[in-house]
Amino acid sequence: MRLERKRLQIRAARKRFELTEVVNRTKAIKKGDVLAFTTLRNEVVRLPYFLQYYRQMGVVHFIMVDNGSDDGSREYLADQPDVSLWTTTHSYKKSRFGVDWLNGLQRRYGHEHWCLVVDVDELFIYPFCDTRPIGALTDWLDSSDVRSFGAMLIDMYPRGPIEEQLYRSGQDPLEITSWFDSGNYTIRKNHKFLNLWIQGGPRARAYFYDEPDKAPALNKVPLVKWQRGYAYASSTHMLVPRGLNLVYDEWGGEKASGCLLHTKFLNTFADKSEEEMDRGQHYADSFEYKAYRDGLQADTSLWCKWSEKYINWRQMEILGLMSKGNWA
Repeated sequence: MRLERKRLQIRAARKRFELTEVVNRTKAIKKGDVLAFTTLRNEVVRLPYFLQYYRQMGVVHFIMVDNGSDDGSREYLADQPDVSLWTTTHSYKKSRFGVDWLNGLQRRYGHEHWCLVVDVDELFIYPFCDTRPIGALTDWLDSSDVRSFGAMLIDMYPRGPIEEQLYRSGQDPLEITSWFDSGNYTIRKNHKFLNLWIQGGPRARAYFYDEPDKAPALNKVPLVKWQRGYAYASSTHMLVPRGLNLVYDEWGGEKASGCLLHTKFLNTFADKSEEEMDRGQHYADSFEYKAYRDGLQADTSLWCKWSEKYINWRQMEILGLMSKGNWA
C-alpha cells in the first residue's frame, strides 16, 4: 500500500503539468474552509444550480478542472468569485478519469481542509442537511476523530421518458429526477482496499441486466479531511491510505453516512452519452456509455412500479441507504 500511495502521488505530480491555470483565487481560502473539487466538460447548463446548491450548504471555495469545454463552461466559471479554475485538453482517460488532476490540486490546496469531491450532476446529502450546514458535519467529524465520510450514490430519474421533461439552467434537477430505486443493491468487500463495493439500482436493471457485475460502482468516499499524503485510487470509490475507506461498521453498529443524489438522467442525457461515446475517454473503452446508448434505443424510461419518490434525507435513513450514526 505504501508503494501504491507513492505511485499515485508521483502520477499526480507529473499530471499537474497538463493543467493550465485560468484563474487562481486560492489565496482567499481560510483555515477551516470546506472546499469542493470537481472535474467537468461541457456542463454550463448544470453549473448555476450546482454552485448555488453547494454554496448554500456551506462550501466556501470551488477548485475545478475544465477538460476542454466548448459550451461556455470555462468562461462561466472564470467569472465566479469563489472558483479557482484550471483547464486542460489532455486525455481524461490517461489522467485516470481526472483523478490524477484532482489529486495534485488537493495535495497543493486541500491540506488540512475538509475536501468534498463531487461531479456536477451529484447532490450531496447527509444527516440533518436540511437544518445544519456542512461545517456542522465536519466539526462533529473532527470532534469524533473521523477523517473520512462515506456516501452511497443514488441514481435519480424522472417518471416517464427521460427526454420528455426539459431541464432549464438554474433549475433544481430533483424537480425532474425525483424517483429512485429503494432496493436492488448488492454489497461486497474489497479486501485489498477495505472499501465496500456497491452495485445495483436503475442502471443495473435497465442497462446491465445481462452483466450486473459490470454495472457502475455506487460506493463513494467524497468527503475527506485531506492530508498531502492522501490520494484517491479509483475515482472517489477508494483512497490510500486504505484506512480512509473504513466508512462503515462491521461490528453491529452504524457509522454516519450520506448519499450522493445522481441527477444524470435529464433530457440532456442522450446527447451527453453520444458525445462521450465519440470521445472514448471513459473506463473500459466507454463500455458504460455503449450500454446507455443501447438501452436508450430500447426504452428511455427508468421508472417502474417499485420506484420510490424522493422526500428528504430522513427517508433515505429509514430505507437504510444512509445513517446518522450517533450524531444526534
